[in-house]
Order: sequence, then C-alpha cells, then structure tokens
Amino acid sequence: MFRTKRSLLVRRLWRSRALGGGEEETGDGGALAESRPHSCGGGGRGCCPSKTSRGGGRGAAEGELKALTHAVLKRCKERQLEGLLHAVESRGATRTPCVLLPARIEARLGAQRDALPALLCRVFRWPEMRHGAPLKRLRGCCQADGAATTEFVCCNPHHLSRLCDLESPPPPYSRYPMDFLKPTGCPDSVPSSTETGGTNCLAPGGLSDSQVIQEMGDHSHWCVVAYWEEKMRVGRLYSVQEPSLDIFYDLPQGNGFCLGQLNSDNKSQLVQKVRSKIGYGIQLTKEVDGVWVYNRSSYPIFIKSATLDNPDSRTLLVHKVFPGFSIKAFDYEKACSLQRPNDHEFMQQPWTGFTMQISFVKGWGQCYTRQFISSCPCWLEVIFNDR
Repeated sequence: MFRTKRSLLVRRLWRSRALGGGEEETGDGGALAESRPHSCGGGGRGCCPSKTSRGGGRGAAEGELKALTHAVLKRCKERQLEGLLHAVESRGATRTPCVLLPARIEARLGAQRDALPALLCRVFRWPEMRHGAPLKRLRGCCQADGAATTEFVCCNPHHLSRLCDLESPPPPYSRYPMDFLKPTGCPDSVPSSTETGGTNCLAPGGLSDSQVIQEMGDHSHWCVVAYWEEKMRVGRLYSVQEPSLDIFYDLPQGNGFCLGQLNSDNKSQLVQKVRSKIGYGIQLTKEVDGVWVYNRSSYPIFIKSATLDNPDSRTLLVHKVFPGFSIKAFDYEKACSLQRPNDHEFMQQPWTGFTMQISFVKGWGQCYTRQFISSCPCWLEVIFNDR
C-alpha cells in the first residue's frame, strides 16, 4: 500500500523517458549480463539495425524495455536516482553528478547488447538512436572520463553526446565561397575574418580588439569569443580561460557567456526570433586532441572551421550539427600545418586558420539565400590562441 521513496523515484524516471523508446525493438526479453567479447554478422557501422515490430510485438518490446530499465535502476543508490531524475527532468540544463555503475555490466534486449550508458541514453534522450551508435563523454560536466576509473562508468545520459563524425550523419551541409567583403567604418578597423565584412573598432584604452588578443600572450586564455548579429558585433570579446565554456541565451544556473545579458540595438524580428531559440546554446571544450563543440540547444547549429576540410581546397565546408551531437571542430596540429594560400587575392585577406564561425538555427552557403555568415541573424566567431 505504501510506496518507498526509491520506488517513487523509479516511477518518475520511467514517466520522464523519451517517447518512442522501445517501439522499434523486438527480442526474446531483456536481461543484464556480464560483458564479454561478442560479434555480430555484417560489416561496417550499424550492422545490427533495429527492426520494426508488428502487431503485439510493439507492446511486448515496450514491456521488455521497461523491465530492463527498472533492473538497471535497481542498481542505483537513492542519491543516484535523485541525481538522474534531476538530470532527466531538467534536460541537462543544470549541473548534475555522475551516476556510476559497474562497467562490466551490459544490457541485453533480445539479441542486442548495449553498455549501460547507451541504454539510458536511448531511454531518456534518443529513442531513435541505433544500436552501436558512437557516444562521446562530455568532459565539461562528467568527472568519470574513463582514464580515472575502469571499474565504474558514468551512466548519466546528459553527460554524453552523440558523435558527429565527418563520415556519418549529420553530413557536411553546404559549401560557400571564400569571398571577402570590404570593411567600412572606423579608419583603424580590421576585418574580423574573411567573410564577416565586420569591423573591430578601437576598444577603450586605445587598443583594437586584435591588439588586445596579441597583448594577452601569457597563455592565460586559449580562445576569445565574439558574438555577432548579422554584420554588427554585440558586446566585447569574451576571453576563455577555463577548459570548458557554456555559451547560451537562457540556461538555468548557467555559468559562462550569457548572450541574453548583452545589450543589442538590433530590432529585426528574425534576429529576435533566432535569439530566443538559442536556449541552452553550445559548449566549447578544449581537450588533448582539439576543441570540441557540443550542441545542447533544441535547434541545429552550423560550423565552419579550416581544420574540418581539405587544406588544399579553395572552399570550406559548413557542417550542420544537430541537437545532442558533438563535433571536433578544431584541430591544433592540423591548423599549424595549414599554409597560407599563394594566390594574390587570398594574400590580401587575414589568415583564418585559427578561427571558427558558428551560426545558430540558420545556415549559410550555396544551399541558402544567405551566402555569407554575416547575413545570419545570430552567430559566433571563435579566435584561438596559436601560441
């Protein structure tokens, strides 16, 4: 007659699952098992695709998934259940602790086996995620990075993201020409990049923004971020010193670069609409292998970086990154190896091997009416420290 606090937490968690979980799964039942080497027929990624059940199979699969999820949650302590519920109900908006479970345990649904983190990601975030899809741990919020512990693994689904591989969806979205718009405005202004057409006017104290960047040669920062609305930069340059930075418009308990606090004179309805859709925004994280961008908003973002494309190409790709995906957007070693173009026209432009542009919601390129990122309503320019 009387439910315990643990059972209430489990019920709330199951009610908070992402709709659609288990509807495409079939099998003979779910179970937890010790991990051991196994293989599946077929080759390449996604060799064990899920099959759509027919008739009563859909309800049976939902029951199997529920039983398996409850079996996993039984292994969690009450405090872990509270943290997991907080993460699920807030949809990753707030910082939540790791949920550590034994790494050797696997979840088996029918003929498919998944690690516990993948199972909880499918239940609470991405029910459409295919078996074996790669996941990336978000080091900006997850303390269990694999190197610190091998016995336990974090199963908090909001400490993981889907991996945006350049050879798998989401694909490069469009190409754009590396044209250059002549800067106008203050006489000492310099273009911020090869396609913004914007200017960096003299900052208070007599130093331009580019000089400010050069003056900060003490390695206290690894990048600076500028926020733009169309061709107008809003606010000052934001210097990044911490390994991870959240850039958002509205994020409960958010700590980082809050775009919603910047004063903007742009009254465009499109800018206002896109600005309101930035929401939780993105997370920039500097890691050993480069800089990763995690899209934690509810809408796609678009990224252009010199290290995401063939260095010999005269055009650069604009990559579309869907919500919940991460992409390694900048590679330091590759950037250092890039050479300035020999073409006279390109030599007249500032070199952008250490910059990256990110547009919220709206893309640009040949697939759009917007040919340049300076026509996008809300976007970022990230300038990396090359020292």
